Amino acid sequence: MDWIRPLSERTGESADVLGGKGHGLLTLRRLGLPVPPGFVITTAACRAFLREGRLPEGLKAELAAAVSRLEAVTGRRLGGPGRPLAVSVRSGGGVSMPGMMNTVLNVGLTTGATAGLAAETGDERFALDSRRRLLSGFASAVPGSRPEVSDDATRQLEMAVGAVFSSWDTPRARTYRELHGIAHDLGTAVVVQAMVYGNRDGRSGSGVAFGRDPNTGENVPFGEVLFGRQGEDVVSGGSATRPLAELAQREPAVWAGLLEALDRIEGHYRDACHVEFTFEAGRLWLLQVRPGGLAGRAAVRVAVDLAEQGLIGRHEALLRILPHHLRHARTPRIEASGTLDLLTRGLGACPGVATGRVATTADRAARMAAAGPVVLVRPQTSPLDMHGLAAAAGVLTASGGPGSHAAVVARSMGKPAVVGASDLTVDAAAARVRAGGRTLPEGAFVTIDGTGGEVVAGSPRVVTAPADPHLHRLLEWADEVCGGGPGRDDAERLTAARAVLLKD
Repeated sequence: MDWIRPLSERTGESADVLGGKGHGLLTLRRLGLPVPPGFVITTAACRAFLREGRLPEGLKAELAAAVSRLEAVTGRRLGGPGRPLAVSVRSGGGVSMPGMMNTVLNVGLTTGATAGLAAETGDERFALDSRRRLLSGFASAVPGSRPEVSDDATRQLEMAVGAVFSSWDTPRARTYRELHGIAHDLGTAVVVQAMVYGNRDGRSGSGVAFGRDPNTGENVPFGEVLFGRQGEDVVSGGSATRPLAELAQREPAVWAGLLEALDRIEGHYRDACHVEFTFEAGRLWLLQVRPGGLAGRAAVRVAVDLAEQGLIGRHEALLRILPHHLRHARTPRIEASGTLDLLTRGLGACPGVATGRVATTADRAARMAAAGPVVLVRPQTSPLDMHGLAAAAGVLTASGGPGSHAAVVARSMGKPAVVGASDLTVDAAAARVRAGGRTLPEGAFVTIDGTGGEVVAGSPRVVTAPADPHLHRLLEWADEVCGGGPGRDDAERLTAARAVLLKD
C-alpha cells in the first residue's frame, strides 16, 4: 500500500486522506506560493498504526525513499555532517484540531549534523539552539526515549512519526473531538518538510498572519511575529510577540510577499484565511493555511463583505452564517464607567464577556465549573489544559498573542479570551493571581472582555452593542429569501432563510 504522497504532486485526494495541513500546503504550492519541500503520510497509515501499535508494513521503506527524494531536491542529507538536512514532523487531521497533537522540529540534527550546521553557517549558537529544540521536543513527544536515539537520524524520524500518530488518541485530543463532534476513527496525517529556520539570524523569524482581523472581520492584515525564533515559540504563547506590522519596517520584502500571499489565498478560498509562516535570512516560507474559523461579528462581516465584493453570492453568505454565530454578533462588552474595578488589560483574542471564579489550573477549572462559571487564568495554555479550557467560561493568559494556543482554541470554541496581559502573574502553587498591584485568591470573581482586553474584578454591568451595518444587511438578505420581517429575532430570521435555501 502507498502510505506517502509527495507535496509536489498534483493530487485530487481530499483532506480526509492528506489531512487539512497537507491538503492546504498542496493548495499553496498550486497557487505558486513558497512552501518548503516535503511529503505527507496519509491518515490511513495512522489508522493502521493505531490498530497495530506500530508503523504499518512498508511505511519504513517508503519513508526511506521519500527522504532520498527530499535529499535530492534540497541537496542535503538527513543527519549528514556536510550540508545536513533536518525536517519538521507535524500532525494534520482532516478536521482542524489546533494544538491538540504533537509536533517535533529539527528532526535529523544528530551530534554530527549539528556540528555540520555550525560549520556551514558559521554560527554555533544557532546550531546548538536548534539541537536543543530537537531534544526538548523529542523528550516531550516521546517520553522515556533513550538519549542514544538522538544520534540516529532515521530512527529519530520513525519515532517522531509514531509520536504524532499516537497523539491522535491522547485524552486532550479525544476531549477536543468530543466537544466538536469529530469522529474518533479518522486519524491524522503527518507532514514532513525540510526545516526552515526562524531562529537562523536577525533577519529570520516566525509568525501567524490573518488576512482580516479575526475579532472584527475588518479587511486589514492582523497577526503577530517573533524575530529570531521558531514557530513553536509563537503558538505556545510563552513568548512576548510583536505586532505583525513590524515586518513592514524590518523585512519589507517578507511583508510584501506575505500581503500578496494573503490576497491570493483569500481569492482562492473565497473566505478569510490565516497562515503560519517562517522567514529565514529574509526569505518567506508558508507552513500552514486555515480558511474560515471566525465567529460572531467577524464571521458576519466577512460573509457580507465577500458577497459585496462579488467573491460569493448572497445566498452563500447566508448559508455560511449559522444561528449560533449570531450569539456574539451583537457583541457584549463590559460597560465603561468611572467605578470600573480594572485589574489589568491584555489583547482581546475572542469577542464576548465571561464572568467567573478564578481557576489557576486546568484540573481546578474542571472541578470548580460544576459549581458555576470559572475563568481559567494561566501564564499560557498548552494542549494539556484542554479539559480546563472546555470547562471554563473564558480564558485569560499572561503571555501570548492572537496565534497562541489559548487564542486559537478559544476562537474554535467561541469562548471569550484575553491573552498577553503582561501585568498578570499566576501562582498556581499558592492558588492566587496578581495584577494591578493586587492579589486575588483562587475563587475570586473576575470578568474578562474578549474584545477590548479588559480584566475587571467582580461582576460589572455588561451591555450589548447595537447590531452593526453588516448584520443589518445580512438579515435584510434573509428576509428577502423567506419573506420574513424584523418582528422576529435575529436567529429566527436567519434560520428561516437557511431552511428555504437548503430546501432548494
